[in-house]
Amino acid sequence: MGDLFKALADPTRRTILDELTEHDGQTLFEICVRLTSRHQVTLTRQAVSQHLAVLEEAGLITTRKQGRYKFHHLDTTPLAAIFERWRPPGKESNRADP
Repeated sequence: MGDLFKALADPTRRTILDELTEHDGQTLFEICVRLTSRHQVTLTRQAVSQHLAVLEEAGLITTRKQGRYKFHHLDTTPLAAIFERWRPPGKESNRADP
């Protein structure tokens, strides 16, 4: 779970997750363009690639290769583990509080 918190601690990685939430299945190039144009985050492709590697290691993204392209997809499964860890006893996990 430490990798998950490390991945979420960085604002650039959270921005990447926001972008994948809005538009899942992006290539490295697409993510770089969206970070620059929408968030004024100017990083090299190598830096973004390193951020993606941290997110993948934490289980927050998965990748799919198609030809020479690699598509990145959001996976929120690890976030459920955080919620379950601190969910109060007796609360249903699929019900939101009013």
